[in-house]
Amino acid sequence: MALMKIKFDLKKRVKLAQFVWFLYWFSVMAGVLVLSMGLFFKIELRKRSELMDNNESHFLPNLLIFVGFIACGINAFGGKVCYDSLDPTKFAKWQPMLKPFLMSCVGFNVLLFLTALLCFVMRIPLQFTLAEGLKNGMKFYKDTDTPGRCYMKRTLDLMQIEFRCCGNNNYRDWFEIQWVSNRYLDFSAKAVKDRIGSNVDGQYLMDGVPFSCCNPSSPRPCIQGQMTNNSAHYSYDHYTEDLNVWKRGCREAMLSYYGGLMNTIGALVLLVTILEVAVMIGLQYVNTSLSTLANPEDPESESEGWILEKTMKETFTDIMATMKAMGKANQVDEGAEAGVATVS
Repeated sequence: MALMKIKFDLKKRVKLAQFVWFLYWFSVMAGVLVLSMGLFFKIELRKRSELMDNNESHFLPNLLIFVGFIACGINAFGGKVCYDSLDPTKFAKWQPMLKPFLMSCVGFNVLLFLTALLCFVMRIPLQFTLAEGLKNGMKFYKDTDTPGRCYMKRTLDLMQIEFRCCGNNNYRDWFEIQWVSNRYLDFSAKAVKDRIGSNVDGQYLMDGVPFSCCNPSSPRPCIQGQMTNNSAHYSYDHYTEDLNVWKRGCREAMLSYYGGLMNTIGALVLLVTILEVAVMIGLQYVNTSLSTLANPEDPESESEGWILEKTMKETFTDIMATMKAMGKANQVDEGAEAGVATVS
């Protein structure tokens, strides 16, 4: 017994074909949107690729671009088929390839669903990628004279200003690294010698942060040096000066931005998946309703359309039986080849 069988006359078949044709071209636009979102996401990641530990994070935007491109092609083909279904003579040339086309649509819909799922779960590896990348980037902040690292200071400063953040986890991360270049330190000064001498690694550490950490909403001029020394500044308490510098770490800020972007794209891809399933079912009805005409020579005769020729259980059983038969055939072929080799 066919699954969700519906009877059609000529008027219903024409309306169905026109509606599915419209949905297919709407799906083409949805594919373009997915492709565009993939490109936008890739550009956003490339803007700050220096602050990421590896390039694995580009897998998702590349996948979005791929599925968006494939969606445009599949939906354009499906729209053409639905348009030609209004003319039985034109539709006849498409009928032999519709079954493999619909099977490929099923596989593509599975790929779309997995892509949407990846958009939601990729937040976890992105968190570690950002944490390690920011940590390394902060170490190279002072290397403005080193080839390949000379723009790291500019990149970090722009990021902290744009995302209103400071450091990796918080502003205190800057206290643990030397972020001032040696060329700007007077090594003959006692204060500099004392700081370097008191550190095991011989680094010039201080309780200060770069200017880009300063919060412009602060009512007082930004204090970015000797931040933990209350006596160094008038009417200052570093425990209560919440507006002086940004308190949020850049890892959290960037993860919130990219995570929100990925959630939005994931929701979009899920909607596109639902749309793709709808147009696939619509095309199946168009195909079966034209293949079961009571009188093939009379286009106005009634017909029946369905999603599956059998029930879900029967269809699954047939698929499993086919797969088992293919497995046995492969075993027989291997055994025959082994027998031939033994005889020779």
